[in-house]
Amino acid sequence: MSNSTPEREALRNTLQTAFDFAQGQVKSLLQKYPSDYYPMYTVKGRFGHDRKRWTHWCDGFYPGLMFIFAEAAGDDAWLDKAIAYSTPLEQRQYDRAVHDLGFLFFSTHLRWIGLGGPAERIEPLLIQAGKTMAMRFMENGQYLRSFVEPASLFIDIMMNVGTIFYAGLKTGDERLLDIAHKHCLTSRRRLVRGDGSTSHEAMFDLESGECLKQSTHQGYRGDSCWSRGLAWSLYGFTRSYLQTRRAEYLETAMLNAEYYLANTPADGVTPWDYDAPDSGPLARTQVDTSASAIAASGLLDLADAAPDSVRARAYREFALTSLRTLSEKYLGSLTPGFEGILNGGVYHIHKNLGVHEAVMFGEYFFVEALDKALKTLRRRAMPQSVKPYPEDSLPAWARQWQDGPTEEELPSPEESQ
Repeated sequence: MSNSTPEREALRNTLQTAFDFAQGQVKSLLQKYPSDYYPMYTVKGRFGHDRKRWTHWCDGFYPGLMFIFAEAAGDDAWLDKAIAYSTPLEQRQYDRAVHDLGFLFFSTHLRWIGLGGPAERIEPLLIQAGKTMAMRFMENGQYLRSFVEPASLFIDIMMNVGTIFYAGLKTGDERLLDIAHKHCLTSRRRLVRGDGSTSHEAMFDLESGECLKQSTHQGYRGDSCWSRGLAWSLYGFTRSYLQTRRAEYLETAMLNAEYYLANTPADGVTPWDYDAPDSGPLARTQVDTSASAIAASGLLDLADAAPDSVRARAYREFALTSLRTLSEKYLGSLTPGFEGILNGGVYHIHKNLGVHEAVMFGEYFFVEALDKALKTLRRRAMPQSVKPYPEDSLPAWARQWQDGPTEEELPSPEESQ
């Protein structure tokens, strides 16, 4: 993508239009649906029919959007709504049935405390959520178990292990930190392959802790690379690095990014699974815009953490390309009557739930990525001005500026001999 000012300004306008549209869509949902409704995915472009929720793992994303809007607009009305929809989630800090407490509370209460929310209320909740997550740790195997069964490790959990790091870092509890690190290292070893691709799930022998196989619930097959899982890994390992500064987490995130950039189409929109067949009901022609949005948000963070400018620019530019394509080709405004922000997401392709629809994780990470991108474009468009060095160290008589002689006034080499 060109660095020219007109192109950057055009991109900024495109992304700002998408961000403004997102605010309008959420306002419409607040007016249309009751206050105890948390959207999950659309059915034929409309919410309110999304009945299959499993563990209610997406409930933080709706108020999370409101927190993003509150920060961007400095709007107390958005903040009040965000708090109102986050408060009913607070009891779930003790929820041991899910592996998704990061999704629930990093999108809500972590944002709230960042906006000056009451630390005495929020910080204990975030710490407890981390402790509750840590109770999922399986000693034989050294991983946090998924919600499915004790033998199951999901790549998704890399997006939630941050709650344990948060709790450990805030309290100084080394046991919490050890659990979080062990989970990351096991995920790195058992779910991330040498080429940077990822498996959705690993299955373990509960007695020996041996990893038996890679498998999947959402991908094309056990050894395929499900695009949303790859995005979870890229983003999750980046966040773990930012929390702990452990070099191996940054290395893993960059390995994921290498696979992602090499295998994603040039427009930045992923197939639902990189190893899906070319034709048939599960063809790779089915995109998953939610995976693209998650990866774009992760890539923008990774660009800031990258050890060299070449990789940083590659990550940033690919993220911006993805967001431009999503904003131009998949925005909900392009489909009459569409209630979501971003079309083309996939919730569960095998169960035909939320396929080529809006999905709440796609909505949230798309808006989060738009917000990051707009801040990046503003920051890069306005380089910091540097003032002249002060004259304080000079005596008063030397502070009068005097230029030296011009070249014409200087004697030639022959004249100076």
